[in-house]
Amino acid sequence: MSNPQNLQPAQALAQMMASIAAFQQEQAAEHQRHLQDLQALTERQTQVLQNFLAQFGAAANPPPLDGLELSPEDHHHRMEEILMPGEANELSAKCVKYTRSDSKQGEGNEGKKWFWPLVKCVTVRVPNKSLLQHVTLVDLPGNGDCNKSRDQMWKGIVGDCSTVWIVTESNRPASEKEAWEILESVSSLIGNGGECQQIHFICTKSDLLDDSDDLSRAHIHDGIVMTNQQAKDGVRKEFNKRSKINKHFTDDSFKVFTVSSKEFLKGKHLSPEETEIPKLQGFLQDLNDCHSEIVNYVSGAYGILALIQGANSGGVDDKKGEVCSELERNMILQLANINKEMEETITAFEKCLNDGVEKSKRSYGEKLKNFLYHGKRGGAFHRVLKCVVKNGGVHKPKNKTLINLNMMLASCLTDSIDEKFRKTFPNDSECGAFNGVIKTFSLNTDSLIEKYKNTELQLRFLKTEEEKIKAKLNRMIREQKKKVYSSLTETIVNIMEEGYKKAAEFSGKDTLYNMRETIKNHVHSKKDMFEQAKNTMLEKLRSLRVCPVL
Repeated sequence: MSNPQNLQPAQALAQMMASIAAFQQEQAAEHQRHLQDLQALTERQTQVLQNFLAQFGAAANPPPLDGLELSPEDHHHRMEEILMPGEANELSAKCVKYTRSDSKQGEGNEGKKWFWPLVKCVTVRVPNKSLLQHVTLVDLPGNGDCNKSRDQMWKGIVGDCSTVWIVTESNRPASEKEAWEILESVSSLIGNGGECQQIHFICTKSDLLDDSDDLSRAHIHDGIVMTNQQAKDGVRKEFNKRSKINKHFTDDSFKVFTVSSKEFLKGKHLSPEETEIPKLQGFLQDLNDCHSEIVNYVSGAYGILALIQGANSGGVDDKKGEVCSELERNMILQLANINKEMEETITAFEKCLNDGVEKSKRSYGEKLKNFLYHGKRGGAFHRVLKCVVKNGGVHKPKNKTLINLNMMLASCLTDSIDEKFRKTFPNDSECGAFNGVIKTFSLNTDSLIEKYKNTELQLRFLKTEEEKIKAKLNRMIREQKKKVYSSLTETIVNIMEEGYKKAAEFSGKDTLYNMRETIKNHVHSKKDMFEQAKNTMLEKLRSLRVCPVL
């Protein structure tokens, strides 16, 4: 969930609508590359077929590969298509072919044309819903989306979300493999590399219990409540086992909900509160309120008014120089505290990264060996490795775990700083970056107002400006810290790029052997990349000391 960007306000909409944005023509070149790889990479056949059906329908006599060029005028590559049905269920029916990869419904070619492989995003705007006025709900396609452009897009979006909801059915949610795999794979993107403050694990259909005539209403109620509590305990227990997630999120930031929309609407066995939907509504309302700019507006206006009144009153006495001197002393002292904290933080990170570099140098050879010789006899691994090198070190096999060679090589570096990074740049706005030293920065204007009554209005304005600068600075740090954290893996990606390109050029006999040797030799020749990644991150950390708002 994040703040809406450039979206039409919900209040201004007369009816519910959806806009479908397709990939631009230059992005559609990826589609063409998949078609060209059809014969060489059978691993991609499923996606190519999806793209083919989406673009041309289920034709009885498909054209040859060299005839599948995408026309610039093709209407499926227009930037946006608007759907404006009368009812929500009509909108859902119209959207389905843009949001799902296949269906068992529909007659003829129109029913079999599914545009999801070509869709960039679908935006649904809801009219007159004050609950969602300042809230954007983002439904992501899932981890390792087969479309590379869309996969990169949603990873960028998820880093800006303040809350992530993992939604799954209540039937054994703790063992829901896909949900946990997705959460583990994005934990670094939304945690240290993002802005996520809370993770909500939402178990739906929590009312699914045998509604037997032999059981009383009380027994059914107690059974549902007990089952839901067991589900919550199981999910939380599973969360505590997941060290990858725990590095980025504390126990307090992870919440479990068991919800039932059916019971919320009908109330046959559970009270509205027991369905936990009111809790989620309350959370959305709080999220809405915290995005409101009314408080900041009133505070800023009050400060400006105070300055105007002070200028008109002419009440500043001859102690103006004395006030300025005290303000300057306070500012120098406070800035010294900030510089001291930042210097100590950078030193601590350097120590952590030095340990990470040493561990990386000792372990990368074994990690690389385990990966490259995962399939000793070749076979399917030949195709997997080919996909990895052609996609810059990343590949998501169907129904299997995401492969990211770059993150594997950078893992000792990121592991070395994860805990320190979370404490230094907490996503919880209550704490503040650098142990709260920026948040506690103060020119002590309140005490000066007591001492110098005639400068009250000017000092009040100064306090307002101080709060505005601190808020702006915190926003800047929140954005920059994502770049600082991602710099470790990005440096590895940039250094490995040349090796991937060389490995991807091989074909024919001994391709698997040549790819393995090329990657192995490239990593060995670039083993100083861990030191480079460390230096890049430290440089970005030091750049935070140069702040344009101060």
